[in-house]
Amino acid sequence: MNDLALLLTPEGRALLEEVRDTDPARELAVATRLRREHPAELVSAALGQARLRQRAAVKFGNQDAERMFFTPNGVEQSTRASVAAYRARRFAELGVTSVADLCCGIGGDAIALARAGIRVLAVDRDPLTAAAARANAEALGLAGLIEVREADVTEVDTAGYDAVFADPARRGGRGRIFDPEAYSPPLSWAVSAARRAPRAAALKIAPGVPHEAVPEDAEAEWISDGGDVKEAVLWFGTAPGQVRATLLPGPRTLLARGLPDPDVRPPGRYLYEPDGAVIRAHLVAEVAGELGGGLLDATIAYVTSDTLRPTPYATTYEITDHLPFNVKKLKALLREREVGTLTVKKRGSAVEPEELRKKVKPQGPHAATVFLTRVAGAPAMLIGHPA
Repeated sequence: MNDLALLLTPEGRALLEEVRDTDPARELAVATRLRREHPAELVSAALGQARLRQRAAVKFGNQDAERMFFTPNGVEQSTRASVAAYRARRFAELGVTSVADLCCGIGGDAIALARAGIRVLAVDRDPLTAAAARANAEALGLAGLIEVREADVTEVDTAGYDAVFADPARRGGRGRIFDPEAYSPPLSWAVSAARRAPRAAALKIAPGVPHEAVPEDAEAEWISDGGDVKEAVLWFGTAPGQVRATLLPGPRTLLARGLPDPDVRPPGRYLYEPDGAVIRAHLVAEVAGELGGGLLDATIAYVTSDTLRPTPYATTYEITDHLPFNVKKLKALLREREVGTLTVKKRGSAVEPEELRKKVKPQGPHAATVFLTRVAGAPAMLIGHPA
């Protein structure tokens, strides 16, 4: 708290601007110089905040990150700005004008909601986190739409708000928490709060949540950004029982159609690797149906087809070789093709990519991708390249 208070003073803000682009390798020399003119505590706080802002630029973009205030946990756990903006648009499209943002963290979602024109009550019980959220609302000119309150979210009355958004803490002293009832607050409490919302609610949860843990009256959405799965969201007041995968940028959304599992078939000319959000949402059958394809193996999410069909929901590769798993044969083939850049992908294989690279020692001007997987239950290697 003291560090943040120091940084919000005129001297602190000026020092933050001065150290903004400090190279971590030069940090000690910069700190030594600045301590001749500023208190050591302030210099340390400014350099630490500069480091956090540099890390946060990946999630928030340089323009916002350079003005915001972060905590180490806030950088790690906050929602990526593109994902928060997408969710805020969904709320706005549902006619929501006010949201109680519970477990708001440093305010990433509150900022996105306010920029969508939605009034926000942002609540967090941690004093430093709440102070950072308040500072961020002011720094980005959104204090008129965001009220930050330091409180236990389980004691906050949300009756005056159209909607609820909750992001329960999923990390503890021992790392990630996988049991939804061990979230803070528990998922069951968040679901109860969501059901009381007059218009809509969204609960951010871990993308690995078991499908059987999704309440029957919720819509479940898995979201990826740039191919990386970021989160799952339970929506209330939208489409109960619906399952969707949303890919950003875009957005592009694939809805569940209740299709049966695809047939297993021999490898075709093309291999399709579904986006992680599609896999997490259990929508591989929907992608296979679009492509007229089948699975290499009943338990593995690789789709194969003889035809090339562009799809935003999977990355496409043209397969040139299909071999039983054999390191010596792979090494000989790569040498023959003069492959020096080898991308190794695996599903259903215990072999580690780096271990394989060391054994085959790729050399040459060409590139290839090898898939370590199973074909109809048998260990196999498929070699190809992006289509």
